[in-house]
Amino acid sequence: MSKRQLLVLKAIIFILCLLPLSWFIYGVFTDQLGANPIEVVTRGLGEWGLQFLLATLCMTPLKDLLKQPWPIQLRRMLGLFSFFYLVLHLFSYLWLDQFFDWAEIWIDIKKRPFITVGVLSLLSLVPLALTSNKWSQRRLGRKWRRLHFLIYPIAILAVVHFFMLIKLDLLRPSIFAACLALLLGYRLFKARFWQKK
Repeated sequence: MSKRQLLVLKAIIFILCLLPLSWFIYGVFTDQLGANPIEVVTRGLGEWGLQFLLATLCMTPLKDLLKQPWPIQLRRMLGLFSFFYLVLHLFSYLWLDQFFDWAEIWIDIKKRPFITVGVLSLLSLVPLALTSNKWSQRRLGRKWRRLHFLIYPIAILAVVHFFMLIKLDLLRPSIFAACLALLLGYRLFKARFWQKK
């Protein structure tokens, strides 16, 4: 893939990544999000953040499958979009749901431990987002790779958060868990294969 083609692909994916947020904004202003729009927006932003996180993890298997380097060049953008949507997910909870009432938020955290799991997952993403640039990669050297291994436990925490949040219909979190298990299983298999080789 040429540099021009890669730039066009990045621009298309960038626009596509903004479509879910555009839909939520449109839905709020046109009253198309049902009886509880705050819940729809908050959960929807979190679910999209998780989808982008899994899409980020898909780039390495896609590179291996296609035997092309360009999927790796999309990984950073997808990872940053995941972080962006998950920050909006937290912010929508703090603002739209709780109106920054910290006393009520603290009571809610004690009643619903899945909030703690979600916040821990998001906070763990912060150093990865801050060091996702090439300057940090050069500066940190081998430490950069070890730091970015955090993406795996972060993804597990995010899926656990989703399971704890959804009480009845477990189909969607189960699909996310299955996808994550496949992605992590592929990496374990690849590591074992290269170790034997």
